[in-house]
Amino acid sequence: MMALAPALAATFAAGVAGLAATKGRARLRLSRAKHGSLTGHVRWGQRIARQIAFYDYDDARFFAADDAPANIAAKRRAGFERLSALYATRFAKTVAATKALREGLSDLQFTGRYRVPFQFSAKVRDTLATGAFYQSSSGVTVTDLDGNVFYDLAGSYGVNLFGHDFYKDCIAQGAARVADLGPVLGTYHPVIAANVDRLRAISGMDEVSFHMSGTEAVMQAVRLARYHTGRRRVVRFAGAYHGWWGDVQPGIGNPTPADNTLTLSEMSDRTLHVLATRKDIACVLVNPLQAMHPNKGAPSDGTLVDSSRSARLDRAAYRDWLVKLRDVCTQAGVVLIFDEVFMGFRLAKCGMAEAFGVRPDMVTYGKTLGGGLPIGVVCGRAELMKRFRPEAPADICFARGTFNAHPYVMGAMDVFLERLDSPQVQAMYEDVDARWDARLARFNEAMAEADLPVRAAGMQTVWTILYTVPSRYNWLLQYYARAEGLALSWVGTGRLIFSLNYDDAAFAEVVARFVKAAQAMQQDGWWWTAPGTTNKMLRRQVLKETLARRLGRG
Repeated sequence: MMALAPALAATFAAGVAGLAATKGRARLRLSRAKHGSLTGHVRWGQRIARQIAFYDYDDARFFAADDAPANIAAKRRAGFERLSALYATRFAKTVAATKALREGLSDLQFTGRYRVPFQFSAKVRDTLATGAFYQSSSGVTVTDLDGNVFYDLAGSYGVNLFGHDFYKDCIAQGAARVADLGPVLGTYHPVIAANVDRLRAISGMDEVSFHMSGTEAVMQAVRLARYHTGRRRVVRFAGAYHGWWGDVQPGIGNPTPADNTLTLSEMSDRTLHVLATRKDIACVLVNPLQAMHPNKGAPSDGTLVDSSRSARLDRAAYRDWLVKLRDVCTQAGVVLIFDEVFMGFRLAKCGMAEAFGVRPDMVTYGKTLGGGLPIGVVCGRAELMKRFRPEAPADICFARGTFNAHPYVMGAMDVFLERLDSPQVQAMYEDVDARWDARLARFNEAMAEADLPVRAAGMQTVWTILYTVPSRYNWLLQYYARAEGLALSWVGTGRLIFSLNYDDAAFAEVVARFVKAAQAMQQDGWWWTAPGTTNKMLRRQVLKETLARRLGRG
């Protein structure tokens, strides 16, 4: 026995070493699959975000942040003052109402502060304020409190797919259908039966559950995936948005680290290997909007410090990725969830599965599906949707909500789903990809013909504006666009959302107004650039400023 002891000890040590090496290799593979940016390494992202000190530009630096010569800075100042004077007169009532509301509404304080890069924000808020009120809508336009009519390119953050009048009708007709019951909660109005049947057919799934928002729907889908797989990890892809819930929004913006969430690289063989080999991954979330900019966050003018923003749809490449992802998830027992809260019903009636030819295990819907009212929906395979185990009565996956399946929401949804099959809506879907691809090409041709440093990339009706010369001032285009009667969301030119009811005449008017806005901005000197300037140089300049302020030198 004494002689065996050293051998047993050596075997045990070798086993421990082997186990450590195996875990080390797995950890290394996971690290390599994570996206290389701070979104893939959330703790570092949070630490660095906390170290960035606020500073803003004084009056002189505001107009020469790129070290422009005095004559260019003077031209910019004159243009800015002219634009500010126009805003002060044309949007007076709307801006005044917005400023009065801001003190008590934290949402407005947040969006107002992050509409442009923070170094410019204070002066913009003081002298170029943007209103947050509209009093009416019609067709593809909205009207503010001063009577100004704008072409709507904000799209109600994805809700407005078929035009404002469509949703007014859904709400009015839906309310009439459930009026006799009213807001009786906890039970159902009979219209819910038709909604469930239609959603099962559209999604190709067995069962449905209703929630109050897209964020709630994603929360429930992830919760069910964890419950049925017995695994804790959630995989999302760098840049993708799945609502504000902490487990799907790790890193900057989330006060907790979300340790059970892995942010991996999209369209990566390393990611596929991690999914195939790890045994702790419950589900993978996919937002179809990422096909437009894989591994990049949703673009926003609030982060435009140069012109390096990029986007391009490669539908075939993204389809190939989804096919591989589907195969790996099937083999590894990982639940594949398509998050169609934003894009659902936009790419096609049956959504991402129809557009890319890949079927998930669960789908989440929201936004437009409510017919203009708040909604979140989870559709999934029967074995994934069950919230209890018959053989273990105390083992449940609880999820309920007072306002889930609210009669008025179900009524508006009933009208929405009914009208999906109408000739009018079918006409909007007919040749939709070809029509919007042609419109995107016409937009870019117009910009090139006018010799403007502006282009657009798009995924059907969702576009991003790109810039072709290095500049610190691209964020200003949103203000020139508003002066020309184009309504954008708080992320500015980062995301334009058209509704499908835009006809050729309305679209041509949008293009003409964009050209006019960009020409005014160009004439005011904002796209001046010194010879040899690159986007990398502009980013380094901002980094030096930030470090200097952090170190107390600026």
